[in-house]
Amino acid sequence: MYAVIKTGGKQYKVEEGTVLQVEKLEQNEGDTIEFNDVLLYSDGENVTLGNPLVENAIVKAEIIKQAKDKKVLVFKYKRRKGYRKMRGHRQHFTEIKINSIQA
Repeated sequence: MYAVIKTGGKQYKVEEGTVLQVEKLEQNEGDTIEFNDVLLYSDGENVTLGNPLVENAIVKAEIIKQAKDKKVLVFKYKRRKGYRKMRGHRQHFTEIKINSIQA
């Protein structure tokens, strides 16, 4: 059994027990969250494709942690001009564990 959910402007294929990193969610660690934006649901035999969403489908997950990702370095440079600029960015993310998929 699996589903495709939409969160943070991205789509994720999830199964029960899957742990994944999504864009930052505002809930706290240990909270339970429900995803209603289910685009596709499969129970192993039948595949239900939403138009655009599957009605009455809910994916329940638990928030494991809120953290920052590894640093991404941004380096700007113009040759022969003495222009160099180094910047870093750490993106916030939420790690979740999928507990159940209901359709």
